[in-house]
Amino acid sequence: MNHYRGQLCIMSCTSGLYFTKKILKAVNKKIQKKLHLLDTEEILFANTEIKTILNESIRGKDVFIIQDIENHFDGRSVDENLRALYTVIGACRRCDANYITAVVPSFPYARQDKQTGREDITAARVAWELEGDLGADHIITMDLHNPAIQGFFRSAQIENLRGSQILVPYIKKDIHNPENTVIIPTDLGGAKRANYYAHNLHTGVAFTYKNRNYSKANTIRSMAIMGDVKGKAVYIIDDMIDTATTFCKAMTIAKESGAEEITGVTTFALLNNNAIKNLEKYHKEKILNKLITTDASYLPKDFLQKHKWVEVVSVAEYFAEIICRLNSRQSIGELLG
Repeated sequence: MNHYRGQLCIMSCTSGLYFTKKILKAVNKKIQKKLHLLDTEEILFANTEIKTILNESIRGKDVFIIQDIENHFDGRSVDENLRALYTVIGACRRCDANYITAVVPSFPYARQDKQTGREDITAARVAWELEGDLGADHIITMDLHNPAIQGFFRSAQIENLRGSQILVPYIKKDIHNPENTVIIPTDLGGAKRANYYAHNLHTGVAFTYKNRNYSKANTIRSMAIMGDVKGKAVYIIDDMIDTATTFCKAMTIAKESGAEEITGVTTFALLNNNAIKNLEKYHKEKILNKLITTDASYLPKDFLQKHKWVEVVSVAEYFAEIICRLNSRQSIGELLG
């Protein structure tokens, strides 16, 4: 007999609504009940202050709050989406929820995880704020840019889900000849991820070396490939594609090294600045075959209809399974890869 943490309750911040609806549908299918999305009101004031009002009681309930921090298609910034999440967590704590879990697929400020000058380690501050006196008991995220961020949490539990759990089976169907396929990370930091993909897909693996210009954001001095990609189908793997500067450079080097076909794979297609324009250019020039990503970061339907070379794999059922197991205090180890 399972000992539940409380009545399961799912709510969403405004920017996480698209993903929340998909998760809720999957949860209802799993538990064979008809849970509804908790009624909340998120108010954005003219000066960008945010507050959230709960229109239903959550006293004693097991609350899961879903937010897509990186969703910029509704015009909100990462900071606004993060503050919106804080207001919901705070409201739930003050309204006596039994257990609060923040579901943030893309962890905010994950790339600011170390100090290289006179600067804040912002990822650590976000972790401490998420688990503060009015904070969450549990965090669910996916493909942390640096898994060591988990060490910043002092009391809240954090579950770092693996996008590869869903992407590997999808890519396996896409690969025609594993012996003529090579997995490449965009830098040496992604070597472990690339090895995991290559091992499970039974393909070859090569590596890129990136010399970054740290005096200017999103700038790379040089890049080189270590390994043979000539005549191969290449899958370039990364946890996120933000401005696509690194990804485009990796494609260029792979093509110059003789790659036959190039497919991009990423958990989070953030696609900021000129990313869409540059990726479209590479696709038209027959360098980029397609980009495989997940719905853990929002891409609108009109965008996907316009850019047919982007394929989205849903991870909503994966998150739903984790939520259901946590609510019923079941093991999730086998789902973490």
